[in-house]
Amino acid sequence: MGFPGTWMTESESVVYRVVPKCACSTIGQIMFYSDHGRFFDGDIHDATGGLHKWAIEASQPVIEANVRGHKSYAFTCVRNPYTRILSSFFDKICGIQRNGKRYRGNLVPMLIQKYGIEVGGDDGKQEFDQIASFRRFLLFARDTIRFRKPMEPDIHWSAMAGHISTYIVNGGRYDAIFFTEKFDEGMSGVLGQITTTHQVDLKTIPKFNESEGHGPKRAHPVEDYFDDLSKHLMWEIYKRDFQLFRYDFDNPGNKMPLGPVDLDEVHAKLGD
Repeated sequence: MGFPGTWMTESESVVYRVVPKCACSTIGQIMFYSDHGRFFDGDIHDATGGLHKWAIEASQPVIEANVRGHKSYAFTCVRNPYTRILSSFFDKICGIQRNGKRYRGNLVPMLIQKYGIEVGGDDGKQEFDQIASFRRFLLFARDTIRFRKPMEPDIHWSAMAGHISTYIVNGGRYDAIFFTEKFDEGMSGVLGQITTTHQVDLKTIPKFNESEGHGPKRAHPVEDYFDDLSKHLMWEIYKRDFQLFRYDFDNPGNKMPLGPVDLDEVHAKLGD
């Protein structure tokens, strides 16, 4: 299986396991900048050079040798499950993507037909009942993850623990797992552990948000989207994410983690 979703600087200064919707665009650009002294012109997910990625065949043996030998500092980044799934809904389901089309072609029409959701019209700009539609989307997300119907789960809403575990199961070990909500603190911790070709000043680095502007703005506080049934579904899908990464399940309005990640616990629980 190897190391899907793993990126590494060409200088092999650092290794990163991508978790979708967790500042991955910004992290990728920082890695690119640390080697080249400039940002990638475009969405870093589209880069086919300047950064080793598992999706690039020529990069695979280099990444594999590094990760199995734990030659470089390795990290990943997580995010509150409540805000992560909301972001997925507004970006991927309601939004128009970079190519000017809906995400995954017929996915949105199928959701409208089978789950009765609304997405704000053809351009995602019309008024609609965001709370009702989001809760129906959450039911769909649960169906994909628990029953793999009506489709396989999508990487943007499948659990973070699943993404993070593939790296461990195949022989990798993380040196750090930090929080999107404490991004500067976490990223500076990583940069403090590695030697980069070009110095990175986090204060001047823009936030690269590939999803920004794709979909409608969230019209309500986070907690308004989650009633008792929604919270039950969230626990069903993301129980391990809440527990391992110390997020507050009881209060969707509290996006901050309740404590640091216990790396030994993560490796023990996700390594089998």
